[in-house]
Amino acid sequence: MANIPPLAERMRPDNIDDYVGQYHLLGPDAVLRKSIEANNLPSMILWGPPGVGKTTLAHIISKRLNRPFFSLSAINAGVKDVREVIEQANRSKAMFQEQPILFIDEIHRFSKSQQDSLLNAVERGLVTLIGATTENPSFEVISALLSRCQVYTLKALAENDLLTLLQKAIANDPVLKEKEIIIDEHEALFRISGGDARKLLNVLELVSNALPSHAHHINNEFVLKQVQQNMALYDKAGEQHYDIISAFIKSIRGSDPNAAVYWLARMIEGGEDPLFIARRLLILASEDIGNANPNALLLANNCFQAVNVIGWPESRIILSQTVTYMASSPKSNASYEAINRAQALVKQTGNLSVPLHLRNAPTKLMKNLDYGKDYKYAHAYEGNFVNQEFMPKELSGQQLYNPGSNPAEQKLREHLRKLWRDKYGY
Repeated sequence: MANIPPLAERMRPDNIDDYVGQYHLLGPDAVLRKSIEANNLPSMILWGPPGVGKTTLAHIISKRLNRPFFSLSAINAGVKDVREVIEQANRSKAMFQEQPILFIDEIHRFSKSQQDSLLNAVERGLVTLIGATTENPSFEVISALLSRCQVYTLKALAENDLLTLLQKAIANDPVLKEKEIIIDEHEALFRISGGDARKLLNVLELVSNALPSHAHHINNEFVLKQVQQNMALYDKAGEQHYDIISAFIKSIRGSDPNAAVYWLARMIEGGEDPLFIARRLLILASEDIGNANPNALLLANNCFQAVNVIGWPESRIILSQTVTYMASSPKSNASYEAINRAQALVKQTGNLSVPLHLRNAPTKLMKNLDYGKDYKYAHAYEGNFVNQEFMPKELSGQQLYNPGSNPAEQKLREHLRKLWRDKYGY
């Protein structure tokens, strides 16, 4: 028993039909499945949360297409490793062998120079690159490489997918079959897994191994008890990544700098990527502080730039300064709510016409059609303001931005009320 692979590894599928989830990519008529079946595979980036099958999918593709498969992890591979794979690919091409697949796990951890080393091989078609990342590739993959790859977004597994995985494991895994397990309640397993198939199977294995002799039934209470007693078994390498970042963000939003810096320390000690933390602070600066203190966004942006240059361990000081400042700052989600309301309104009302006086008129024909006619240039008026309509006529007077109840935005409210009087209800 001590020498057998973990359940998650034992249950790794080796063909598309046994793969669970990602039907938008791998369903009967889905785009990626068609590419695989036609053996017309582009280089790609698989972007999605942990445990949704990025590595498994890469292996399945390689096996289905019967191509050589090279796998590197960005955590411990360098430029030298990439070049060795490319040299092997060159030899394969010279011998008219199938184009190899190069799978790079956590490609977002590759430096610019490491990613540059891939470019030529991808451009020349020496390898088909499959990169896997949990981070937005727009931020983490250099534009030259990204432009040569198709990005496929993988989603967290739905409850039906998780249930299918449990059923398959109980029915098909040689070890679990002997235990004759019956799952009476799934909620705790699903909640702990968070849509992560690997975590789900790890917890199932943990819980099934804890069952007393001759016991077969698993319920929520038993799952939670075993998980709490064995937290370290699945709290490795950032398994609590999303729970801790959630607590971190909520602490800053809740104006508790003590809790915020505690959760920051948890992430630092757990080896979290400092740029991941800094990006979340950038988002939070607008979503939760906004115009109550616009300096928060400036500080968050400077923090991101500094962390990008410095890295660990010194970045901890810069992050601490930013976190404690933002947690102590006045809060407002008015900008966040404004764009939510605006997008909902657009979906509800569709593509309303732009008023003629707001349209651009670069040609004589457009001027003859009254494009731009009667537009009033605000700076030509006293106070740099003139009362005119900027909304489609159907939405005239619709308030979307409602300033928050903090000193900075109260000043904005008073200013807007003075300008627009009763029009927007300020």
